[in-house]
Amino acid sequence: MFPLGSVALPGVGLPLQIFEPRYRALVMTCLTSDRLFGSVLIERGSEVGGGDERSTTGTLVRIANAEESPDGRWSVVGVGLERLRVIEWLEDDPFPRCIAEPWPDEPASSSAEELVRQTYEAVLDVMARHGVDRSAMSSLPELSADVSIASFQLAALSPLGPLDRLSALNTPDPDSRLSLLLESLRDQASLLDALDALDDGPPPLE
Repeated sequence: MFPLGSVALPGVGLPLQIFEPRYRALVMTCLTSDRLFGSVLIERGSEVGGGDERSTTGTLVRIANAEESPDGRWSVVGVGLERLRVIEWLEDDPFPRCIAEPWPDEPASSSAEELVRQTYEAVLDVMARHGVDRSAMSSLPELSADVSIASFQLAALSPLGPLDRLSALNTPDPDSRLSLLLESLRDQASLLDALDALDDGPPPLE
């Protein structure tokens, strides 16, 4: 397991710079077996040194590319595969480990595709209000035809914090996830309109 300060999501890329010995050992273990590891959000504490409090929901990740630098650090690109739920944390030896089970989405409704469209439009709207150029938006990745994966991809594209993304990960089905995202995005749009009316202008996206 790789606890992080960010939320890994199914269908979404996960770039990592790895320097801690325990996570370098994790990468070596993955590369010599099935290239899979799990990731959860650190809800309190730090990625470095241990002693953190971890979420019990996360994502199974496959290593798509890994390069070791001369100083022993690793540059890794992972891709989220599916959601998981931690049943029991084990001793961190030599890296975090747990017993986990898959946590598949419940079926989507017939209106989920329309929710995907509305949420995507809301993402573009909030980006525009933050001053993101339309040409930059045109380079956004294409959404999956699978509405479950698309809902996770939209959570990654949305300008949300880690806890909001964790809430999206914890929703039981695509419809609930998309509705949650849509409500959050519309709230952000209203807030940005209010800031603009005060002539403060919206903050730029990082």
